[in-house]
Amino acid sequence: MSNPILEISRTGMDVEYRRLEVVAQNVANAGTTRTADGDSFYPLRLVSGPRTAPAALKAGAAAVQAALSGVQVYSVERMNVAARQVYEPSHPHADAKGFVSYPGIDQLSEMTTLMKALRTYEANVAVFNATRSMYLKAIELGGRQ
Repeated sequence: MSNPILEISRTGMDVEYRRLEVVAQNVANAGTTRTADGDSFYPLRLVSGPRTAPAALKAGAAAVQAALSGVQVYSVERMNVAARQVYEPSHPHADAKGFVSYPGIDQLSEMTTLMKALRTYEANVAVFNATRSMYLKAIELGGRQ
């Protein structure tokens, strides 16, 4: 059986790592007019939340609180944002009026999300390391008897 504190920190790091991947994908595709499939690229957003045992959800609030065991990724969803129109009549994907549709990615928002995810990841690493240090110290103290 794993330690719940370590498990919560581990799942937090996993979710934030995935969030960083989604942000990186959005930033990398900010200037993309078409994907490999020929479709338009739409910005993505990671949806996450608490991880609980399904049986606990039916049992009530106290059981849910006791069953919390970290966080999880629920989904990666397309954001419903308007495309950014840029006048580039010589571009091969320009429409009849000379405008090219780029994904409606807000670079500032993506960088803010990236910084929040990075800080959350760092906080989970700190909790993980502090918990590990406390357990190692407890083992050391217990061995001195």
